Amino acid sequence: MKYSDLVETGANDTEKQECLVSGDTTAIASRIPKNLRDTGKVAAALKDVNLSTFVRMRMIEELAKKEQ
Repeated sequence: MKYSDLVETGANDTEKQECLVSGDTTAIASRIPKNLRDTGKVAAALKDVNLSTFVRMRMIEELAKKEQ
């Protein structure tokens, strides 16, 4: 089932999060300003995670949050 299907059917937050973290991993490349990357690394370190994990966490939070 696609994530958009879960949103349309009114799935709960847990079901949405499970959909977002399941599946195979893939590598991506993203060009961002060095200052943004450095600041992101510091923010991630404050949460005891690496930058990649921090970005994934924030994406999941944003995608799984309730519609306002």
